[in-house]
Amino acid sequence: MSLSSLDQNRIESFWQYCLQHQYFNLAYPESADFDYAPLHRFLRFSINNCGDWNESSNYLLNSFDFEREVMHFFAELFHIPFDESWGYVTNGGTEGNMFGCYLARELFPDATLYYSKDSHYSVAKIIKLLRIQSRAVDSLPSGEIDYDDLVAKIQQDQERHPIVFVNVGTTMKGAVDDIGIIQDKLAKAGIPRRDYYLHADAALSGMILPFVDSPQPYSFADGIDSISVSGHKMIGSPMPCGIVLAKRSNVSRISVEIDYISAKDQTISGSRNGHTPMMLWAAIKSRPLAEWRRKVRHCLDMAQYAIDRFRAAGIQAWRCQNSITVVFPSPSEPVCDKHGLARSGGAAHLITTPHHHDSQRLDRLIDDIIQDLGAVTAPAGAAMSAA
Repeated sequence: MSLSSLDQNRIESFWQYCLQHQYFNLAYPESADFDYAPLHRFLRFSINNCGDWNESSNYLLNSFDFEREVMHFFAELFHIPFDESWGYVTNGGTEGNMFGCYLARELFPDATLYYSKDSHYSVAKIIKLLRIQSRAVDSLPSGEIDYDDLVAKIQQDQERHPIVFVNVGTTMKGAVDDIGIIQDKLAKAGIPRRDYYLHADAALSGMILPFVDSPQPYSFADGIDSISVSGHKMIGSPMPCGIVLAKRSNVSRISVEIDYISAKDQTISGSRNGHTPMMLWAAIKSRPLAEWRRKVRHCLDMAQYAIDRFRAAGIQAWRCQNSITVVFPSPSEPVCDKHGLARSGGAAHLITTPHHHDSQRLDRLIDDIIQDLGAVTAPAGAAMSAA
């Protein structure tokens, strides 16, 4: 592979740009706290995980053994016996959500999918692609689904087999829909548990709730049927990826035997990145569960530190239980552009991901927001005891 000197300069320029901005992110939930240097040499190989990691394939350059261990880890994390589960490493949260909704549709072909207005924008795409009937449900101010509105719309539709898209950490507010309340209200509405499907979008909080002392319901033991988690968020990865996990009995409905790869396929994408399972495997193997708990605790402490600083300056910032997403009134466009802030409905947020080891970048952002909103400035570090 040979590049012209001009193109080499372009690559070098982009390298310097990446070095400068690798830790900029306070508005999006991607962690830059990773180092996969031991895996760099594998980039010379075309590793393709087409098919089922639980079986052999005639494409020999696969990382099935690593993917199997990744899925075993997540089966334990989300409280489902490994031999009763099946899932795979995806290209990201959207693919995982589509897989869960696909399984639900195959189980209940004529059902309606219900999702809150705070759900990720990928849900609308998935509904169109899968041609599922759908209803948007109101959200509570916290970002949780409006449980009464959910049941009311299911009853209005006379839907006997609702598919409920559950948020385990919404995009803008970090809200967690209460799986227990949903099941309780559906039971009171006369809908047996076997007659509906719960898919959990746990893109960010799927790697938070298992490591806190008092988590909201999030697992198969709590009643979910499938779950999607992003790998490039709390775990950290140089490329978008994730996992989806479901009940093996439901996955068997979509399994197809492909003769020319000598394997079954029950995935969305078919040919799949074989490098990302190795990265997730390395991340899992290099950190004991105690280390994940420590990282999550640090992120939660930093989120509370940000809230304390905002409130000391008279800015009404808040976060949901067990969330690293801090919500506050949106500052002006120049401040949002400078820090890459995400905004919606007059509010903005910051997210305290693991690569922010101290409060320096956080303080610079908070200082700019305090000055922009005309609040009474609190000195940086004044509330550091919360971290």
